[in-house]
Amino acid sequence: MTSPTSPRVVRGGIVLLDPTSSAVRRVIALQYNPDSVTRSFQVRGAGGDAGARAEALRLTGPPAQTISLDAEFDAADQLEFPDANRTVVEVGLRAQLAVLETIVYPTADAVRAAAALAAAGSLEIAPAPAPLTLFVWSKEHITPVRITEFSITEESFDTNLNPIRAKVHLGLHVSTVNDVGAGTVAGSLAMTHHRRLEQLASRQAPARFAALGIERLP
Repeated sequence: MTSPTSPRVVRGGIVLLDPTSSAVRRVIALQYNPDSVTRSFQVRGAGGDAGARAEALRLTGPPAQTISLDAEFDAADQLEFPDANRTVVEVGLRAQLAVLETIVYPTADAVRAAAALAAAGSLEIAPAPAPLTLFVWSKEHITPVRITEFSITEESFDTNLNPIRAKVHLGLHVSTVNDVGAGTVAGSLAMTHHRRLEQLASRQAPARFAALGIERLP
């Protein structure tokens, strides 16, 4: 049992928004926070081997950022209290994993509608818009993302072959105004994160030359 004096642990997770109205469709909290989150950046610069010298120091936009993480799921705690966790008793972690899986699926209704249009001879069928996905890693880090990698490793099972321990790998591409446009909901959220990043950086006191072992620049 958690001590009442223990600090409340904030969990990372995903929020799905309606792409048109921005209404919240679903909030998905990770059961356990991953031990590490890897963020990689590809700088968008104007300069290049054939670029003009005047362009060498220009940035054309926010960097292309990717996030990689592994989240663990375990039904052991819920199975200790079966009356309060009937879904876990009946299907193990399948329901929790299904919530994540459905993010990368179009809805069954959308698939049926597209099939009906194709059968009717429609020449062009526009894909149904997917929910706007946000990765939330504390109130300081909320970014619109697109899931680019997704895998599930089921590591232990109950007697009905329902997974009771699993690991989920997520690879995320962080959307910027270069990707989605400044006038969109995703673009507004991306700019909010961009400004928050600058605000956080301004709170860090700058170092002095002495910390680098020099008195001045040559």
